[in-house]
Amino acid sequence: MRSIIITGASAGIGAACARAFLADGWRVGMLARRRAALEEVAAGQAHAVLLPCDVSDPEAVDAAFDSFVARAGRLDVLFNNAGMFGRAAMIDELSVEDWRQVREVNLDGMFLCARAAFRIMRAQEPQGGRIINNGSISAHSPRAGSVCYTTTKHAVTGLTKSLSLDGRAFDIACGQIDIGNARTELLEGIIAANPDSPPPTMDVADVARAVVQMAGLGPEANVQFMTLMATKMPYVGRG
Repeated sequence: MRSIIITGASAGIGAACARAFLADGWRVGMLARRRAALEEVAAGQAHAVLLPCDVSDPEAVDAAFDSFVARAGRLDVLFNNAGMFGRAAMIDELSVEDWRQVREVNLDGMFLCARAAFRIMRAQEPQGGRIINNGSISAHSPRAGSVCYTTTKHAVTGLTKSLSLDGRAFDIACGQIDIGNARTELLEGIIAANPDSPPPTMDVADVARAVVQMAGLGPEANVQFMTLMATKMPYVGRG
């Protein structure tokens, strides 16, 4: 049975992906801070492994990954998904704590989980695996008032490129999916703030299908970067 750890699996894109992978017959390590929310998503699923963990805690991350591998036997894929938007404001209106809170989840957490997965994939037999980082359209075209989120998502792209290069010798592939306007809890606030002109959205199930496709590729193939967005988003074009 193929195995995957999904971070941020208690809600939104992570929860949708966890359900999709379970339906596809994978053993799924579901990692997030809230055990109760994980239990709700995993209800009735024999191959779901709950991993309550704060992705910004190095020791907790390593322990969660090792616990999963002890049960699953190996780690085939990491979907490095946990993230947060943070407070929307101009940079001079943000506190250092606002910055740290977003950075610790979106960047430190991505690094720590990728590090744990890389360590396991490099040592296991047969060697190798796949890491899929959840980037963002904001890594290319940001929203106003999103300096913390946008900066961390640009950094995730650098992480993806470095892991893709460093992983070649160990059969560890790394790719990134940049998602725009999947309708999740994160987007509901933006929709509520713009009732007269809500942004175009897409079903989060479309994201889950794309991640399952990326994860299911043979070891000789890799989606380096995928951009998946609501069709009518104003991502390309000129004013």
